[in-house]
Amino acid sequence: MKNIFGFISICTLFLSSCELSELPQATATEEDIFGTESGLKTYSYSFYNNITSGSDAYKGDVMSDYGAVNSLNSFLMDGAYNAEVSSGWSWSALRNINHFIVKCEASPLSSNIKNNYIGVAKFFRAWFYYDKVVRFGDVPWVDSPLGVDDKDKLYGTRDPRTVVMDKIMEDLDFAYQNIQATSSDGTTITKWTALGLKSRVALFEGTFRKYHTDLGLAGTADVFLNYAADAAAEVMSKGPYSLNTDGGPTVSQRQLFISDIPVKSEVMLAVAFSNSLAILNDANWWWTSATYGPRFSLVRPFINTILNDDGTPYTSRANFQTEEFFEECQNRDARLAQLIRTPGYKRNNAAAPPNFSSYTYTGYQPIKYTLDDSYYDNGRSNTNAVPLMRYAEILLNYAEAKAELGTLAVDDWKKTIGALRARAGVTGGLDQLPTTVDAYLKNTFFPNINNPILLEVRRERQVELALEGFRFNDLKRWKRGELLAELPWQGIYVPALNKLIDLDHDGVNDVIFYDGAEQAPTVPTGVARVAIGGKSTNFQTLDATNHLEWFKTQKRTWYADGRQYLYPIPASAIVLNPNLIQNRDW
Repeated sequence: MKNIFGFISICTLFLSSCELSELPQATATEEDIFGTESGLKTYSYSFYNNITSGSDAYKGDVMSDYGAVNSLNSFLMDGAYNAEVSSGWSWSALRNINHFIVKCEASPLSSNIKNNYIGVAKFFRAWFYYDKVVRFGDVPWVDSPLGVDDKDKLYGTRDPRTVVMDKIMEDLDFAYQNIQATSSDGTTITKWTALGLKSRVALFEGTFRKYHTDLGLAGTADVFLNYAADAAAEVMSKGPYSLNTDGGPTVSQRQLFISDIPVKSEVMLAVAFSNSLAILNDANWWWTSATYGPRFSLVRPFINTILNDDGTPYTSRANFQTEEFFEECQNRDARLAQLIRTPGYKRNNAAAPPNFSSYTYTGYQPIKYTLDDSYYDNGRSNTNAVPLMRYAEILLNYAEAKAELGTLAVDDWKKTIGALRARAGVTGGLDQLPTTVDAYLKNTFFPNINNPILLEVRRERQVELALEGFRFNDLKRWKRGELLAELPWQGIYVPALNKLIDLDHDGVNDVIFYDGAEQAPTVPTGVARVAIGGKSTNFQTLDATNHLEWFKTQKRTWYADGRQYLYPIPASAIVLNPNLIQNRDW
């Protein structure tokens, strides 16, 4: 099945009702579905829609510390977000999964067949509950399809996250032990995907418990960190995956995000798209439009953490603070040029420097998911597959869990962080554990971390997984939500106002920055004019070091009481069930 997510629409022929026994006439009966393996298989396709349409992955980092956007999320605005506007307390997908499990258990089919599909269902139940715990903390654990008479469960209290997380681990263990598929085209789950999800969930929970000491669960953190390390190790030692290196360091990572067909050597699960099926995504539109998307622009503090190609910190360069855009892009980890527009990047076979006219605010314009033909820019027309889980994440999960446990050895480093950096063309530090704390990385992002190994693991995670939807959850589990409010939305260095700048040194000037209190200068065609201050509607300024700074006047808020590490339960849910107790400080 080339596009399992697209195939979900077929399943609505017999899964169109919230009450699954209310089947349309002249379609499959429950006996047809649960009495045949093909029926179970087809029903299981409906679960995929519960994960994502694909856009959640490439739009998932919009609320992060390392991106400047055109409109601040209300979650970060003082007093703008509350229980009245909260969302996510929906359980219909869970009922569908639980209904399937109960019916499948009663099926006359063999145990091997039934357990395979029950394993698939439990994988999706685990994913469903992981999202709920990350969002709300304690939630009701329900493992049966509730009816209108099940009032005790429908209107009960929340179960502790300790209970729910243990149940998630049980579901994922069952999935790994019983799912029969060991390989796929990249769009369907396998037993290895179940282990991959276990490593993701366990890493989140282990670190959340470790750093959120107010929960009183720090003593159990290592249990989950060991779960994460063991699950990742199993994938690494027995699974069929490897890092994609086709094309060499300058293209091998980005290929994973612009290929129509999932690169199944590394991609463990993806959403695929198809022109022939008219199932398309809007990645180009989102990442290039002046009006449709948020004009997400990466910020300089994050860009500064991307290493030189010899493995040394970029911030160890003597003049890094005053390097212009062209210079700062030279001799860097090759992922920089696969993440943003850098000198040499082309679209439609023409030079394509950062577009200050209609997109970027900082100069660091993402390209990770965008196809290089501008044909795709003006609507939902992309055909590139969107990865949801890939082997690189498994390596990072393993390295971080082991680093948190204090057991990351040299060989572990070489096959995880070293391998990822080698894939990106980095030559130094691949086969030895770091011994020196990078002061910039520590002071800017993680002031409470003094372990050089853990700091470098976190660096690698934020660089390798940038824009893949992990960042907000990572900041939450590390208890570094303050970065969402504190990290400046800083951009490129501007040597002087009223100076024509050739960003990519191709002989054509691209942009001029000028004092917004003065008249805009006359410039050659194609040169973007960017006003610096001067008007109440202009949010582009220069900081004290002559770097662009976007939206400095817009205050971002992370409450000192830490309430934003969880979302509030929607007020409407509490009205229906007064037994629900609102999350703290909301």
